[in-house]
Amino acid sequence: MQKKGNKYGTHRVIEPKGVLTQAAYKIDNNMDEIYSNEILCNVTALNIDSASFTQISDACGGDEQKIGEMIMGIVSERGKQQNPVTGSGGMFMGNVAKIGDDLKGKIDLKEGDKVVSLVSLSLTPLKINKIKAIHKEIDRVDVDAQAILFESGIYAKMPDDMSEPLALAALDVAGAPAQARKLPKEGDDVLILGANGKSGVLCAYEALKKVGPNGKVVGVVRNPKQVQGLIDLGVYTDVIVADCTKPVEVMEAALAITGGKEYDISICCVNIENCEMAAILPVRDDGLVYFFSMATSFTKAALGAEGIGKDVTMIVGNGYTKNHAEITLNVLRENAKIRKLFEEKYI
Repeated sequence: MQKKGNKYGTHRVIEPKGVLTQAAYKIDNNMDEIYSNEILCNVTALNIDSASFTQISDACGGDEQKIGEMIMGIVSERGKQQNPVTGSGGMFMGNVAKIGDDLKGKIDLKEGDKVVSLVSLSLTPLKINKIKAIHKEIDRVDVDAQAILFESGIYAKMPDDMSEPLALAALDVAGAPAQARKLPKEGDDVLILGANGKSGVLCAYEALKKVGPNGKVVGVVRNPKQVQGLIDLGVYTDVIVADCTKPVEVMEAALAITGGKEYDISICCVNIENCEMAAILPVRDDGLVYFFSMATSFTKAALGAEGIGKDVTMIVGNGYTKNHAEITLNVLRENAKIRKLFEEKYI
């Protein structure tokens, strides 16, 4: 008879005791026996969080063998894929191998179903048997591995109207476009940092629908060569070129678009450090700043906003919002240009 574990997975915590699996340094990744309220999955691919993959790649000088060795080392030491520098993980794609006795008939899964995890690898028990391939340009690692979903874990069934890599690429950032749908209102001006990335493009699409003809969705990129492609995509009203680690540069370029009027909302999708103030500075008092980046330092954001006397509401980029998986996949269904971009760039 299978033992029953804690709904949130604390039975897998090795050290320190008393914390949840995300905060734990080491968790139990034994896959030989599962608890009655767990789901065992055979994992075929990991989408490493962008900030995490960038840090690992930089630390390894871009060498794929070293990147693989570092990932294997992290998982071996911690029982999960949690970058010790960024603290972030990613997500996995695979199929259901076994469902705990207490969950059978109570969830919409059966053995063999293809799934994408919507909870972070930083809290997910993971055991990697072999790394098959590393795709540096899209932060994906093909693996022979196993992972556990807890009773509280969220997931999405693989859709049947798009390829697995396409769905994985979009669902990797599912929380962002769902929030970008919720936060703006008609007529708002929205600034998106990291405009050329997956989350930036998806956020822009949803935000543009909400702000309507009287609002603006302005993208910020560092590379001038990306501007025309984003304009052609049709999800930004304007695209500016600025370095998001230089807040005054971003503010001046952004306010030039609006004639000096500060923005109602900014969304930070940049995967490098020290971009907090570039997101805060152009936003009006009582405006919103949404940080969808695991490279964000909330100490820098809080103290930085205080230091310039900005009374803004700052939102942590929670990767979960109700119906976020369906909202995100629907963007690819609704917009042929974005779908084509994802198929060309992220598969």
